[in-house]
Amino acid sequence: MASSKNKPELLKNGKRLDGRELIQLRPIRLEAGVIKNADGSAYLEWGNNRVIAAVYGPMEAQPKHTSDPTKAVIKCRYSMAPFSGLSDHGRSGPNRRATEISKVTREVFENVVMVNEFPGTEINVYIEILQSDGGTRAAGITAASVALANAGIPMKDLVYAVSAGKIGDKIVLDLNMIEDNYSDCDMPMAISPKSGDILLLQMDGNLSTSELRTSIQHIIDAGKTISAAQQDALKRFYASRQPEGEGESEGKGAGMDQEASTG
Repeated sequence: MASSKNKPELLKNGKRLDGRELIQLRPIRLEAGVIKNADGSAYLEWGNNRVIAAVYGPMEAQPKHTSDPTKAVIKCRYSMAPFSGLSDHGRSGPNRRATEISKVTREVFENVVMVNEFPGTEINVYIEILQSDGGTRAAGITAASVALANAGIPMKDLVYAVSAGKIGDKIVLDLNMIEDNYSDCDMPMAISPKSGDILLLQMDGNLSTSELRTSIQHIIDAGKTISAAQQDALKRFYASRQPEGEGESEGKGAGMDQEASTG
């Protein structure tokens, strides 16, 4: 978060600067299968964020000494295009922040991808931020989850991520860039909705115990909207590939077990 010396007023008349209520998501639009040469892909518009995620694999692990004979190895690269925003994050290629986000994103998917089904292989996940306006790690995880499902890679669940935070004494959901920079707390989380497991929780700032519980509940509630957008993107993609007259059950699976895809 930025220094509070010249902190702007982030709430006016009970609303945020972009007109949203305290607990309101930015508009989300998701499309699956947008990159022809990838095994799976997704494009996400989340407020002013623009994100592309692509998945390649499973394939033979290279170099071979990185392979695991018992399971697939997940490799993840998060990066911001040099033109993605006004900050310095994307201007000098891979940096400490991008490396950290790549690591935590990989760890999220190691918990849900059925890696034991593909021993000796690797699965490559690429997340490119084309335009940034806060919350890009959450947006990247949400898009990459759809890309993995689009690749037909078996997963226990379709993961989503979003942030909550605090402005003054108010809890807010889905912080944009100016809120991220000047809020009193920013807390991105990734959740497996089927199990309720928290796969990522990071915090920049401080929350009381009651504020933390409230924030988590708001994230879980918002997850219903995000998960619906993910599932709808996959349904539209596979529906568009079915020959006219064929039933939905004859289409390609979405990479999750049956209970996860319907529950």
